[in-house]
Amino acid sequence: MYFKQFYLGCLAHASYLVGSEGEAAVVDPQRDVGQYVAEAEARGLRIKYVVETHLHADFVSGHTELAARTGAEIVIGAKAGARFPHRAVRDGDELKVGRVVLRVLETPGHTPESISLLVIDTAASPEPLKVLTGDTLFVGDVGRPDLAGARGHTPQQMAGMLYESLHGKLLKLDDAVEVWPAHGAGSMCGRNISKETSSTIGRQRLSNHALAPMARDEFVRLLTTDLPEAPAYFPADAEINRTGAPPLTELRRPAALIPQQVAAYANLGYVVLDVRAAAEFGAGHVPGALNVGLGGQFASWAGALIPLGSPLILVGTDEAQVDEAVTRLARVGHDSVRGHLRGGMPAWREAGFEVSEVEQLPVAELRRMLEEVEDLQVLDVRRPAEFAAGHAPRAWSAPLSPRLCEEAARLDPARPLAVICAGGYRSSAATSLLRPLGFRRLYNVEGGTAAWLSAGYPVEKPAAAL
Repeated sequence: MYFKQFYLGCLAHASYLVGSEGEAAVVDPQRDVGQYVAEAEARGLRIKYVVETHLHADFVSGHTELAARTGAEIVIGAKAGARFPHRAVRDGDELKVGRVVLRVLETPGHTPESISLLVIDTAASPEPLKVLTGDTLFVGDVGRPDLAGARGHTPQQMAGMLYESLHGKLLKLDDAVEVWPAHGAGSMCGRNISKETSSTIGRQRLSNHALAPMARDEFVRLLTTDLPEAPAYFPADAEINRTGAPPLTELRRPAALIPQQVAAYANLGYVVLDVRAAAEFGAGHVPGALNVGLGGQFASWAGALIPLGSPLILVGTDEAQVDEAVTRLARVGHDSVRGHLRGGMPAWREAGFEVSEVEQLPVAELRRMLEEVEDLQVLDVRRPAEFAAGHAPRAWSAPLSPRLCEEAARLDPARPLAVICAGGYRSSAATSLLRPLGFRRLYNVEGGTAAWLSAGYPVEKPAAAL
């Protein structure tokens, strides 16, 4: 058996290729599918099946394009209501890939149609060696039960289904069975996912907080209390996946625009998205631009902060960065990039247009200001659980989201404001949202809370939320 995990850090997404005797199956593919085709060809494999463990909400899948390119059959749970040609599978159904058998387990809970796949290499053993768990069981966590509300199920009902899927099926597997989920740390499909991208049933039985011995009702309460808000693009992506996304080759390359055109489009309400690193953005950017840097979980945050369908103008350091941004935006359904600033910020400056800046603040300087600047405001834009674990003194909590500007209404634009996150990435995005509100003494804390802790500076917990 040939087995490979493809891990996409931008979306904390894992997909898989399973092959045997000239045949292969791809499980949970990302939207740009060329790597699966290339890997299969290099290994002498023909892609026979494209399997979706569920209708993904956090990214657009490439299942229809991959099937069109390879002649593969798309396989998905019978309850998905998929509107593309497919094989609908139920509990116990099997797919044969050479001498490998993929046996379907219906494991609803994250979504109604969720399935897991037992991977049985009959050349080695009649028992499963691995299980591909989709978003049902992660390393360190389990799937959120609140992403299917629009389909007539409450989070409590979904959590009850998930309990049965875990305890009635997955936890009955041998402890040695390897667990290979569809997401890792940073995905919004879970709350406490580990940085590890695989595990075993035995290790999860011992260490996964959601698998600790508890009654069904207690499990339901655990999974439905204090859930972070789901990004607005999730339902849209799930529906795109239910129908099947158009191939990436149909997307037009964005036009190269001169500064005057970019300014005109910005005045028409186009979103100017600056994909450079925080320090470059802070040193000078188009006024009103949103900063989501390519160096972090770019696609997830672009999907969360920008409504799908918004016309976008990109600002990058070069055309290669623009091209990368276009692909990564398409992975979450942003297919509306209209253009990019030709020549980047140097061209903008040369044209004589106004430039906005955000000062980058080292943690040593933040500590000094906390001691000497009485009216300094500190805003922590990490998630509530991160904030509760420890934060810089005097910090208020308002997680990065489209509602940040509303939640920041209690801040005083006339007073200095330092914005902090874990490492300086989310905080830079937050400053770009806050700058148009009139904050003029605005600072992005370099290195974030990680740098603050590394310097040995004191933290507080808990503190009043914003």
